[in-house]
Amino acid sequence: MKFFVTGGAGFIGSNFIDMLLSNGHEVTAYDNLSTGQIKFLANASKSKNFNFVKGDLLDEDNLTKSMINVDFVVHFAANADIRHGLESPKRDIEQNIIATFNLLESMRKLKIKKIIFASSAAVLGEPQIFPTPEDIPIPKQTSLYGASKMACENLISAYCEGFNFEAYVYRFVSVLGKRYPHGHVFDFVRKIKEDASILEVLGDGTQRKSYMHIDDCIEAINLTAIVKKTAKKLKTKIEIYNLGNPDYISVEDSAKLIISKMGFDTKIKYTGGKQGWVGDNPFVFLDIKKIQKHGWKPNKTIIESLVDTVNWLKDNDWIFEKRR
Repeated sequence: MKFFVTGGAGFIGSNFIDMLLSNGHEVTAYDNLSTGQIKFLANASKSKNFNFVKGDLLDEDNLTKSMINVDFVVHFAANADIRHGLESPKRDIEQNIIATFNLLESMRKLKIKKIIFASSAAVLGEPQIFPTPEDIPIPKQTSLYGASKMACENLISAYCEGFNFEAYVYRFVSVLGKRYPHGHVFDFVRKIKEDASILEVLGDGTQRKSYMHIDDCIEAINLTAIVKKTAKKLKTKIEIYNLGNPDYISVEDSAKLIISKMGFDTKIKYTGGKQGWVGDNPFVFLDIKKIQKHGWKPNKTIIESLVDTVNWLKDNDWIFEKRR
């Protein structure tokens, strides 16, 4: 098939593209390179089945033109900066909601019916049920990012109902692994590299987070959306899956592990409070039984995922300069 991957030069997008190409598909990556790294596409660029388009999802004409003859859209592009969302609320509206609407409209015009969407555990706000299932009544939104991702889910659902789209929505915990470019593991490694004597950690360290490895993430999406096509026979063709690990780790324990793998005796200084910032969910732990029924399970533990990520960051210093 011919795939169109938004955010193709990003962390998840570039890894997903490598998988698609290895399975014989044709791929067009679409990215404005505001946060994506062209270096992440070095392997993909060697393939005759790969094409890169530098473009913005807010540029409707270029977007539609770039999607001609596509069979399947994979939507990974987004503003993922939860922490600084309140500093520029318009960014989440434009880069998440409006960008997704433009993409759906381009699909409708070109009669492209299939879409994979990267949502987030953030759409669940701060739930009271753990592990949190897909069908929980949605509590109040606690971040602009989460609110915008939920709006995107709802738009996609409406297009499935109104235009017979076939959609696969994945609510991720934080994803780790090679090409990991932002998040608390990235920040901890960067801070330790700059000053190994002390590591400032936002919050009190008791926040509990679940993580998953990029390889497990990609395998889950490929299995359900491309191989099994699980939404195809549903009345309204949309499936929503939680993706994560069957356990979690405290921020304090993850910080200590990172310090150990960096090889330093760094002291930890906490800023205090149950959250690192407004919208930082102090406990993220998703129920993954639904996707496990399809035969998927994560192959890497949270500890293994953290270690892989730290090792990749240590071996790729260039990413810290690119992300300044």
